[in-house]
Amino acid sequence: MRRRLFSRRQGAHVRWYLDARDYADVGGKREALLVPGEKLGTTDRKLAEVLAAQRLTELQVLRAKHSGRAVAGLPPETPLGAYAAQHLIRKKSSGTTTDGWLVNVERYLTRFVAFVGTDRDLTTIAVPDVERWASALRDAGLSGGTIRHALNSVSNLYRRAQSEALVPPGYNPVAAMTEKPTARRLEAQWMDAAEASLLLESARTLDRKRKDACGCVYPLLATLLLTGGRPAEVLGLEVADISFVRKLVTFRPNGWRRLKNATSHRSVPLWPQLKDVLGEYLATAPPARLLFPSYRTGAEAMIRDTRKLLDAVSIRCGYPEGEIHLYSFRHSFTAATLQLTDHGAPISPYTVGRFLGHGGAALVNRVYGHLGDVRHRSEQLEFRAAQHAEILGERLRVLQTDLALPVALPEGTTA
Repeated sequence: MRRRLFSRRQGAHVRWYLDARDYADVGGKREALLVPGEKLGTTDRKLAEVLAAQRLTELQVLRAKHSGRAVAGLPPETPLGAYAAQHLIRKKSSGTTTDGWLVNVERYLTRFVAFVGTDRDLTTIAVPDVERWASALRDAGLSGGTIRHALNSVSNLYRRAQSEALVPPGYNPVAAMTEKPTARRLEAQWMDAAEASLLLESARTLDRKRKDACGCVYPLLATLLLTGGRPAEVLGLEVADISFVRKLVTFRPNGWRRLKNATSHRSVPLWPQLKDVLGEYLATAPPARLLFPSYRTGAEAMIRDTRKLLDAVSIRCGYPEGEIHLYSFRHSFTAATLQLTDHGAPISPYTVGRFLGHGGAALVNRVYGHLGDVRHRSEQLEFRAAQHAEILGERLRVLQTDLALPVALPEGTTA
């Protein structure tokens, strides 16, 4: 049995400590013997003996309680706060989540821990606790979709706890809820072929004083619009992913970013319009690994923020500031691609789904498919302003006048 009580000299004082490592299974350790309200160990030997006896009694009670739970076949007590921190660390080390996702999960779990209590045992948190938390989030102004994400974060924590036998099998207060908030299902923002063509023409003729990202805004938006790639997928494309010989754009994981899932590793056609745009762009672009590199930090890196670029392009087309975002191009790609023909027959939604990196057509039919007024059947996907000059009318003329740069029109066509 090791010596329980020991002292250490700190400056002019001798302070007393307790060695309770014999009770490490219930939190015992080397710890300062503190008088309530004090931050440093006591200097009084007799008072230290009293405090040590009280602490040992607490640890003995905890051990007896834990022993009783073990005899009854119950899992050990697990404080929510400490376990939530471990859960986040293991999520990070697994390498299956992005830093942005972890930041959001940490925010949700921190709010949940603060609401129900840091020291609450996982098995004492029940459905009413979770329902009260969801109600508090709703009162704080959070949307149904955001609350659902918060609940899913807690549910994921309990799934890990089940796998580690820290709660009984099937114990999950979120999963046991009979009614959960859901996001409002509204049609996502998208542009028909004419609107997308006008936006692309605005990017082509854009003239900005800052030349850091301006040089790639046109090929970047063209790649987003003509591949349907997720924003991070396109921003993380490497030059080697573009094959002018095979006429393919390949989305594969690399050191810049990962892909969302297994079906995200795919190849999509390098349509003639995109081939011309990227060919001209790469002929003059400085050598780099990334197709659209950023050098803000001095070293080559992915572009992280495109909001100002998008606003500069979209405001010229009459859109309010902040209305157009990168995912609009993915939805617009899908709407236009659904109008293509494949060997003379209407293209299959399954094929479009594979272009998007999905395992089938379900998300195309439920989320990404949109029906616009412009329904042009063609073998090739393209967004050329000249083809929609009659529809765009004055907006295209204003865009021309704005920069005094003519839109390239086929012979015999007028804007």
